Amino acid sequence: MNEVQLEVAKAYPNDSGRGIARLDPDTLLHLKLSPGDIIEIEGAEWTAAKVWRADRQDWNSDTVRIDGFTRQNADVGIGERVTIRKASTEPADRLVLAPPEDASVQFGSDAAGMVKRQILKRPVVAHDIVPVMSSTNHPFMRSPGQAIPLIAVETEPEGTVLITEDTEVELREEPIAGFERTGGGITYEDIGGLDKEIQRVREMVELPMKHPQVFKKLGIEPPQGVLLHGPPGTGKTLLAKAVANETAASFFSIAGPEIISKYYGESEQQLREIFEDAKEDAPAIVFIDELDSIAPKREDVTGEVERRVVAQLLTMMDGLEGRGQVIVIAATNRVDAVDPALRRPGRFDREIEIGVPDEVGREEILRVHTRGMPLAEDVELSELADDTHGFVGADIESLSKEAAMRALRRYLPEIDLDEQEVPASLIDRMIVTERDFEGALNEVEPSAMREVLVELPKVTWDDVGGLESVKSQIKESVEWPLSGAENFERLGVDPPAGVLLYGPPGTGKTLMAKAVANETDANFISVRGPQLLSKWVGESEKAIRQTFRKARQVSPTVVFFDELDSLAPGRGQDAGNNVSERVVNQLLTELDGLEQMEGVMVVAATNRPDIIDPALIRSGRFDRLVMVGQPDEAGREEILRIHTADTPLSPDVSLREIAERTDGFVGSDLATVAREAAIEALRDDPDAEAVEMPHFRAALEDVRPTVTDDLLEYYDQVEEELTGGTGPAATGRDHERHVGFQ
Repeated sequence: MNEVQLEVAKAYPNDSGRGIARLDPDTLLHLKLSPGDIIEIEGAEWTAAKVWRADRQDWNSDTVRIDGFTRQNADVGIGERVTIRKASTEPADRLVLAPPEDASVQFGSDAAGMVKRQILKRPVVAHDIVPVMSSTNHPFMRSPGQAIPLIAVETEPEGTVLITEDTEVELREEPIAGFERTGGGITYEDIGGLDKEIQRVREMVELPMKHPQVFKKLGIEPPQGVLLHGPPGTGKTLLAKAVANETAASFFSIAGPEIISKYYGESEQQLREIFEDAKEDAPAIVFIDELDSIAPKREDVTGEVERRVVAQLLTMMDGLEGRGQVIVIAATNRVDAVDPALRRPGRFDREIEIGVPDEVGREEILRVHTRGMPLAEDVELSELADDTHGFVGADIESLSKEAAMRALRRYLPEIDLDEQEVPASLIDRMIVTERDFEGALNEVEPSAMREVLVELPKVTWDDVGGLESVKSQIKESVEWPLSGAENFERLGVDPPAGVLLYGPPGTGKTLMAKAVANETDANFISVRGPQLLSKWVGESEKAIRQTFRKARQVSPTVVFFDELDSLAPGRGQDAGNNVSERVVNQLLTELDGLEQMEGVMVVAATNRPDIIDPALIRSGRFDRLVMVGQPDEAGREEILRIHTADTPLSPDVSLREIAERTDGFVGSDLATVAREAAIEALRDDPDAEAVEMPHFRAALEDVRPTVTDDLLEYYDQVEEELTGGTGPAATGRDHERHVGFQ
């Protein structure tokens, strides 16, 4: 008989609870299967599933993707091997389903019919867990979108049967024993975007529990504890629950603050009791949530209770008594606040960072949270994943809920709130559209970024007029490293660490920083110099540290420092002010300290580069110094065109003539000219339909150019000092650069 041995992988998010096995085309061909056929899956037990073709990324791989319920029916874990063969099935005459002991379910009048509709054309083997999705118009309720596990008590005939229209489905209310662990909990399919992390946790937790002999053979102790850390909402607690559910281990949860008691010795006793219970029920997982609240650094806390709890925890984790098959998983989002004695091998052996998901991870999380949702054709989850920079799993869940609520608001006028039942025809019509998600995106902001303002600017390069050479320099310095880092690696050089834009006020330095962040699809953190400065010692430096930490968490990020001169003036100039010196030191450490700036690009703008601390403008910090000068005539015309794009102009208006007459005007001056001309038109005639040339001439008399001869001379001198090269080539280049200012 034709059969193959394959490795089990987790199912795609949309396949959860549907009894589907995904195989690659070669395996389908080898087993002479077509999509929709039924296969037998044999692990420690055997079960059946309907076969579908795997997505392209899984082709030519030796894997079968099945969900948590099918894995449990076959009694296998992820990474183990199963035998797969084509199944011979018969139509089922009768199927009896009952809930497991741990589920209390009341069936309504049409429950059997509803269950039958859901499991139609599904293969079932006696003793299988058959998941039934609960929904809002359900005869029996759990939380919508959650699968309710029912057990196939008996089938007629025996063997692998297929549910058809003629099958008689019978539901029994009395629970059936022997199925304590049904896949009603959280499985790996409910976690999106954490494949590597799941793999590492499984090595630590599942291997020692399922195959302790491996560790005995190697002569080593199995790992004792795993510390999961990362920003809030990334799925640390969820991962711990899934691991406990998938390993068939007993699960004991300690919520930090709950065990703290005011009575002497009680907190420690509660900890001891939990560990003793876990030892009796081994293999077991003890999960400590918010570890920093019960095990803070002992030198930092004044309370005696916390110190005793930390000491008790240390004793429990590697005291004189062995713990047996008890593994401790802890989660915290303040890993540096945890007592260092806990963070050594033998206690928490492995620290795993659960970070902010990337684009692929976000798409997977979106699929998890929208799998029970009726989505319209125009909803593109890949585009949504692209638009949700910096979102963690909890934010994406919130986004999906908000989109669904927006859809519901559309249908609310049709719902009679006094009626008990909502008409089935209305429920069938409800769908969530792309506009619902767009509206939700405006409401939900990424939680990791709430303290520092992050925005994806809506400014593109088309909104920046003139200054072509400056634009290309900024693109090289910022866009290339963020969108083509591999090119720098290939040539064996590091990309620039930071870019300093300097030049007269109003030339568009901030605008360019926004455009570059938008064009690279990076998050944009805007730091306004004076806002960071605080009168409290250490606060200003802390604010800079936090900004860079957040930037690293949600990379790729462009951090933009506006008015850098206010934040980082030269040290030693003002004897009475230590704050700015400490801020400069902190900035220097962040820019090229020991921590890598992966995917973080720093852009700063100033109009006083001569007073910035010289240590900042050396290579490795702000290595690219870009002069953003006044635009030339063609540039001025382009800027005018941008600023008058929405203004109705009469045919006699010549933007070229205005550009010729505005020597010394920068971008902000030209924006003022366009606005003043429109105001002049309204002054002449409140009902004016268009702005005419005389209005522009009048506006030119009112607006003064920013760039004067003195200012030009000052910036020429500064540029010479900052970019003074050696030899005739550099001088020639400097000369070319100055031509625009003559």
